[in-house]
Amino acid sequence: MRLIKRLYRLFDKKIILPITRFFVAIFNKLNISNKPFEVLLKSKSSVIIISLILALLTFYFVDRNGLSMEKSAEVIYNQKIVANYNTEEYVIEGLPETVDITMIGSKAKLYLAKQLSNQNVTIDLSDLGIGTHQVHLKYKQSISNVEYKLDPSVVSITISNKQSLTKDISKEIMNLDDLDSKYAVNDAKLYSINPDEENEEVNTVIVKGTDEQIKKVAVVKALINIGEIAKSNINTGNNTVKNVPLVAYDENGSKINIELVPSKVNAVLNLESNSKEVPLNVVIKDINNIVFGKAIKNIKSSVDTVTIYGSSEALDSINKINVEVSIPKDMKSNKTYTKTIVKPTGIRSLSTKTVKIDVELGDQSTTEVNNVKISYKNLGSDYVVQATSDSTTEIPVILTGVDSVISKIVSSDIEAYVDLKGLTEGEHTVKVYTKGPDNRVTYQPKVTEIKLLIIKK
Repeated sequence: MRLIKRLYRLFDKKIILPITRFFVAIFNKLNISNKPFEVLLKSKSSVIIISLILALLTFYFVDRNGLSMEKSAEVIYNQKIVANYNTEEYVIEGLPETVDITMIGSKAKLYLAKQLSNQNVTIDLSDLGIGTHQVHLKYKQSISNVEYKLDPSVVSITISNKQSLTKDISKEIMNLDDLDSKYAVNDAKLYSINPDEENEEVNTVIVKGTDEQIKKVAVVKALINIGEIAKSNINTGNNTVKNVPLVAYDENGSKINIELVPSKVNAVLNLESNSKEVPLNVVIKDINNIVFGKAIKNIKSSVDTVTIYGSSEALDSINKINVEVSIPKDMKSNKTYTKTIVKPTGIRSLSTKTVKIDVELGDQSTTEVNNVKISYKNLGSDYVVQATSDSTTEIPVILTGVDSVISKIVSSDIEAYVDLKGLTEGEHTVKVYTKGPDNRVTYQPKVTEIKLLIIKK
């Protein structure tokens, strides 16, 4: 009730009183008897009616004579096109997804038209057959006295019979770096998003389109964004990623816009957190760069073992982690290296990422180890090596290093071999290679080449 009284007083003060004063001033200035008018103005209902009439006249005058004199234009961008045709039987090519609509009219009409511009651009193709056609796009006008121009307004389309082909779905896991590095994806399966078929596994997709379009499809991938679950409270075992899109690609890896049934699936990722402790193996490179008279006495690393995390398959294939240390030219004193441990293929995380390696030098010694047997590598399965009177089967090997290291190495520790890859029947002269168990030592064969005879089995 108080609100109504306040509105009444506001209306009386702001509208009725100013209008009354306006008319009284006019009558006084023109010396016109204002008694009849005073009687009229004493009735507030009369003043209200007069005010409304004047407001309507003012609006009509401004609308018809003020704004209508100037025409403006507004553009509605990307208005969706809706085509009416048998989507199960035909494929339409050449029809744009959207059009731009230019509206021309008064500013007031354009304003109203923009507020009502939620109609779709429609095209009826139900009566057209297979082939190429010129068709007109239509738009239902929101305001009758606004001019609408479509861009484009006429399009050339091709109608073809729809073909279908079943393709296998490959899985691509995206944003794997978002997943905690201690986890690995053990398995991924795809399921229907249909609630009635949620336990039904999906391995294939139906590709629909023209024969030419279908032939371009090289692969269909399920793009599984693991980032959607990586930051949630995930655990080992099954984790679900919903509404995974299926995307078709051509042989160049370019995306193809074609109908896929289904177009989305749910993915269930089985996560595991497997680990294994393996030794850290320091591999010395360019050992001959050490100055004459010096050799490596000792190699110490800040860690001896590393825990690796990854899939079971990857862990089974790794028995050690190698770290390479390159000796600089003319090294003559002890040196400390800080090296980054490189993750092997299939390993997602390491317990240690860097290691410090101390290389200690000592006085160089040399010794000769005799009776090192020669082995043959990469000989073709149809051939054998035949012993001859001048065949060499054992050689001496010269060891260089500090005395405390080389004194412990015996002939059975050293491997001497020749590489017979690509060799066929006949006599050949081949190079001898050697290697040993300790990379602080250099192993030099005293006999660098041998002759051998290869014959067929």
